[in-house]
Amino acid sequence: MKQRSMPMSELAAGRLPDNRYLLFRVFKYTVYLLLTYNVYAFFVENHAAAGAVFSDGLQWGRVIEAYNDSIDTLAWVLLLLVFELETFVLDDRLIRGWVKWSLNAVSTVCYLFITYSCYGYIAEMVHLTDLSPVVETACELAAQGGWQLVVGQDDYVPLAAGNCASLGGTPLLRLADAAVLGSAATWSAIKWLAWTDVINASAWLLVVAILAFEVWLQLRQKLSERVMRWSQIVKGSLYFTLFLCAIYWGVSGSFLDFWDAFLWLVAFFFIEMNLFQWQAETRGE
Repeated sequence: MKQRSMPMSELAAGRLPDNRYLLFRVFKYTVYLLLTYNVYAFFVENHAAAGAVFSDGLQWGRVIEAYNDSIDTLAWVLLLLVFELETFVLDDRLIRGWVKWSLNAVSTVCYLFITYSCYGYIAEMVHLTDLSPVVETACELAAQGGWQLVVGQDDYVPLAAGNCASLGGTPLLRLADAAVLGSAATWSAIKWLAWTDVINASAWLLVVAILAFEVWLQLRQKLSERVMRWSQIVKGSLYFTLFLCAIYWGVSGSFLDFWDAFLWLVAFFFIEMNLFQWQAETRGE
């Protein structure tokens, strides 16, 4: 049965005053709120990019590709809420009946979207690497009108006389099915960022699969120390991979990507603390 009071390490020692525990909870739920806001931030970014990449119109079948970040983040926020309810907020005796089935239904929908979003990242990576050489100069294309210049991942500006001159003498590549061009160096950087998206999404899928299995065992009081030890080893390597992805985004990507990755690592650190405390309390009983 879960104790709804203090973080595990301080709770066991009885050292955490009420005001410090209140600050801890405020900090935790502030992180959750910031992640919720990122759904909107990614939607704005995806919407701007979709207008450039899918200038001929966005088909329903490619919505997941165009708005992958925002859909993915929304599903993750809902799944984070489910994990928080299961591992911290709800007492074990309440996670049964319609509550259990409701949480399982929300989780299942989230897993479907997260898995589909992982496919979306793969599709986006394939799409962004389907490039062909450009014969005309950038200024010739600028004179034609209707072209976009890619300056970074999900970052496009209209190709015009003011910026075409900076591409003189630079090998140019264009998306195979869109009026979007950029330098070979820019496309190469975008390709590595797209690969980072794929690796990050795949690693998170494995993390939540292991967490869901641990919660399933814990609800049945079958989460042994041996299972916890091996799962921590596997998840430790996955979290390290995710940390490397966050660093790469911080160096080569956008601040939003880095900030979002950092917040998710902090958020799931809280979930890991919840699960560790929950398992310790069950073992003590």
